[in-house]
Amino acid sequence: MAAIANLQIDAGTTFTSDVTVYNDDGTVKDLTGYTTEAKMTRGYASTNERVYFDITVFEEDGIIRINLAPDITIQLEEGRWVYDVQMTDTSDSTVTRVVEGIITVFPSVSGIV
Repeated sequence: MAAIANLQIDAGTTFTSDVTVYNDDGTVKDLTGYTTEAKMTRGYASTNERVYFDITVFEEDGIIRINLAPDITIQLEEGRWVYDVQMTDTSDSTVTRVVEGIITVFPSVSGIV
């Protein structure tokens, strides 16, 4: 089962969040041989287009870093969104949802739409 983490994004700013993945025994998981994907949308059943996060993986440290640039966050509609981060084992195509939750987007006074 995925971990739950609720996040906040200030529109018009750089958003970054790190997820550390652990093995069942509590040690950090080596992410070598995995691909990752992270998306957000307005609701679980939403037919709206998904927003894809840029991802950096620090394989030996077990860290998945998700990122959105200011030119992306300024375009996000204020309010509640949902997201998840998944990884796929390239050796057997097993997909694991690592983390999921709610993202609250706060509007910008300074940002340009």
